[in-house]
Amino acid sequence: MSTLDRYREKRDFSVTPEPRAELVEAGGDRLSFVVQKHDARRLHFDFRLEWDGVLLSWAVTRGPSADPSEKRLAVRTEDHPVAYGDFEGTIPEGEYGGGTVMLWDSGWWEPLHDPAQGLKEGKLHFRLHGARMKGGWVLVRMRARKGEKRDNWLLIKERDDFAGRSADALINRHRTSVSTGRAMRAIAADKPAADPADHGKPRPRFHKVQLATLKNAPPGGEGWQHEAKFDGYRCLIALGKGGARLYTRNGKDWTDRFGALCASVTALPCDAALIDSEVIAGGGGGDFSSLQKALKSGGPLTCYAFDLLHLDGKDLTLQPLSDRRAALERLFSGLPPRGPLRLSPVIEGEGAAALDAICQAGGEGLISKRRDAHYRSGRSSDWIKSKCIRRAEFFIAGRAPSDKRGRPFASLLLGSHEAGRLVYRGRVGTGFDADDFAELNAALDSITRKTPPFDGDLPPEADGAQWVTPKLVAEVEYTEFTAEGRIRHGVYKGLRQDKEASNVSAKAEAEIDSDATIGGVKVSSSDRVVFPDAGLTKGDVARYYEVVADRMLTHVADRPLSLLRCPDGISGDCFFQKHAGKGFPDGIRSIPIEEKDGGTEDYMYVSTPGGLIGAAQMSTIEFHIWGAARDRLDRPDRMVFDLDPDEGLDFADVKRAAGEVRAALDACGLASVPMVTGGKGVHVIVPLRRISEWDSVTYFSRVLATIFATRDPARYTATMSKAKRKGRIFIDWLRNERGATAVAPYSLRARGGAAVALPLTWDELGDLERPDTFHPADVEARLDRPCPLDQVEPRGIGKGAVRALEDLSKS
Repeated sequence: MSTLDRYREKRDFSVTPEPRAELVEAGGDRLSFVVQKHDARRLHFDFRLEWDGVLLSWAVTRGPSADPSEKRLAVRTEDHPVAYGDFEGTIPEGEYGGGTVMLWDSGWWEPLHDPAQGLKEGKLHFRLHGARMKGGWVLVRMRARKGEKRDNWLLIKERDDFAGRSADALINRHRTSVSTGRAMRAIAADKPAADPADHGKPRPRFHKVQLATLKNAPPGGEGWQHEAKFDGYRCLIALGKGGARLYTRNGKDWTDRFGALCASVTALPCDAALIDSEVIAGGGGGDFSSLQKALKSGGPLTCYAFDLLHLDGKDLTLQPLSDRRAALERLFSGLPPRGPLRLSPVIEGEGAAALDAICQAGGEGLISKRRDAHYRSGRSSDWIKSKCIRRAEFFIAGRAPSDKRGRPFASLLLGSHEAGRLVYRGRVGTGFDADDFAELNAALDSITRKTPPFDGDLPPEADGAQWVTPKLVAEVEYTEFTAEGRIRHGVYKGLRQDKEASNVSAKAEAEIDSDATIGGVKVSSSDRVVFPDAGLTKGDVARYYEVVADRMLTHVADRPLSLLRCPDGISGDCFFQKHAGKGFPDGIRSIPIEEKDGGTEDYMYVSTPGGLIGAAQMSTIEFHIWGAARDRLDRPDRMVFDLDPDEGLDFADVKRAAGEVRAALDACGLASVPMVTGGKGVHVIVPLRRISEWDSVTYFSRVLATIFATRDPARYTATMSKAKRKGRIFIDWLRNERGATAVAPYSLRARGGAAVALPLTWDELGDLERPDTFHPADVEARLDRPCPLDQVEPRGIGKGAVRALEDLSKS
C-alpha cells in the first residue's frame, strides 16, 4: 500500500489540475518544504514537509505565526506527492479541496532529529530555510480527546533571530505568491504572473560569459570548486525594471523560448540581478536531444544557476568566486529544491574522484573553477572542463546523398574553423529521426552551394556531396578523432541554435583525443607538450619513466612519496600531492600513516613500473620520496644534505661545498654519494643501515650542518631564512625529519630544459661544469652502468659516528 493512496482516492485527475500521485526518490541533501494558502470551504494554510518520497501535510487553520507565544492548530492530512510543491491554481468547485491555491512560501527544511522517530513520538523539531518562514520551528501532537478522529498538532515558532512579536504579522505582510507574485483573486481569475516591473533597480545589460578550457582531466589540489557539466543551453538571466530577459551565451534574447522559467525568475527576492546558468530539459535530468524537443513543444525546463555577476546594482565580477557563490546561495535560499530554478550543486572532494563519480552515473562531465578567481569574459584556465562523453560542435558543410527510400541524405559532412582555415572533420550518419531529417533537409535546401567550403584536398568519402554554406551548427557525439583529425562513429544530437558557425572549433577536442598505451598504461593526451623548450610531450614523460623504471624503483619503490603534478605542463600551475584520490591508476597505492597530531592519513607509494607510468598519466613530473620504506617507517635508510646556493654563487662553489661535506662524513665513518638535482644545487646522499630512529638521524644532520655554519659563517648557513642565505650556501638538513621528502634519484624536474636528478661518482661531479647537464636521453645512455648509490656500503649512525661528530664540533 502506498502512502499516497488516500491522496489518489480523493481526486479525479481528469478534472482537477493537481499533480498525480507519484512517489519520488530523494532529490539531494536538501528536503523541500512548501506552504500553500488554500481558499477552500474555509481559508487555511497547508504546511508540507518532504520526507520519504512524499510531502507530509498539515492544515494550519489560522496560518503560521512567527510569535513564539502563539500555538497554531495544525491538522494532519493525507500525504501529498512532492510535485504538489509547485502547484498553484484553482481546484474546480465540487472537487475535493475545491478553491484557489497560492504558493505562499517554499524552501528547504533541516530536521534536528530523526523525522521518523519524531512522527512516531509526536514531536518534530526542525529549521526552515524559506523565503518567509525561517529559523527554528516545532510541530507537537496534541493528545486526542475521546471519540476524536482528527490528528491534531500544534505549529510553534522557536525564540530566535527570526521570531516576531505580533501574532499575524507574518501572514498579513505576505499576501502574494512567492512564485508568481499574484494575489488570490489574480490566481482565481487565471491572470498571468504579476508585473515584473516591481523590481526596483535597472536591469543589468548582457555581459559576455566566461568559458571553460577543455582538458583531459580535472585539476588537482585545493582551491578548486567542482560542478557537474550540464547538457543544455547556456543562459544569462537579467532581472530588474521591465522584468526578466534570458539570453544565450552569444547575447541572443531567448526570453520567449525560455518563457517557462520567467515566473520563477521574477519571483526572486531582489531588485536586480545578472545570473549565469544552464537550461536543460525536463525535471533536471534531460539530455540535449530532449531539450531540443522541449523547446519546440513547450515542455518543462529546468535552469541551474552557478554564478552571480550583479546583484541589486552592485557589480560582483571582480569578487572571487567564493564570494559570488555565497551571494547566489543567499539569493536562492528560499527556492524549492525541485523547482524550475535551482542552484548548481558543488561537488566536494578531489577533481578526479568527482569526475569518476559523474561518469559512472552517466553524466556529461565536470566543470572545475578557481575559488579565488574573478569572473572573466571569454575562455580562460580559471575554468576547466573535463568530459565523460566525447562530444563537440561542428558546422555542417554538406550532405551525402542516400540511396535508401524515405531517407533524404545518408550523412552530414562536418567541419570546423581552425586558425583561419576551414578544416574537414568527417561525417555523421546516425542519430537522426524523422523530425530531424525533415528539419535538416529544409534548412539545408536554402543554403546550397556548388563548391566545398574547405581548404585543401578532401577524402574520397566526400565525393558526390551536396555542399552547403557553413551556417548551421550540429552537436555530435563520437568515439574518437582519427590521426587525420576526423571523428569516428559520430552520432547526431541536434542543432545548436545558440552558437555561430564562424566560432566553431574542434581543435581542443582533437588534441585531447590523442591517447597512447605505454607500459600497459593508457596515457591520455600523450602528444600534449609538457616541456615547451625541450619539446617533450606527456607521452615522452611516461616513456622516460618506463625506460628508467627498474633503476629508479631501486630508490623509490615502497616509500611514501609526494608527486609534483603539472596538468597544463611546466608553464602552467603545478602542485604537490601526497594523498591519492579516486580515479588514480591502480599502480598508485596507498598506505595509512600516523601523523604528528595523532591522526592517520593515507599516503601514496609505488612499487611497479606501472605505478611510475600511472603517475605520469596523472601529469606527474617529479617524484619526491621519504627517507624510509613502508615496512619500517620508523627507521630511515638514507640521510640527505641539500646544498642550496644563493643567487650569484656559481657551481664551483657548490662542488667545493659538497666535497667538504663528504670529507666530514668520511671522518664520521659514513660513505656518501653526490646527486645533481637538475637545478642549481647538489644533494649529498648517505645510505644508512636501519639501526637509528628519526630523532637520531635528524639530530646528526642538524649538528653537522650547524658545525659548517659556525666554522665558516661567511660561506654557510644552516637556517632556512632567505635573508641569512645571501652570499651563502644553505645546508638543508630538514630533509631528514620524519615526513619530509627529497627529490628522487632519476626523477625529471619541472624546469625549462627537462633536466634529471642524477646520482654521480665523486670524480664525475668534479669534472662537471653545470648542475643541469643531464636530460632523459643522457640518462638512458647511462643505464648500462651501475648506479653510484648502489656502489657504497650503507653504515649506521652508531656511537663511533656520534663521537666523531663531537670531535668535529670541537676542532
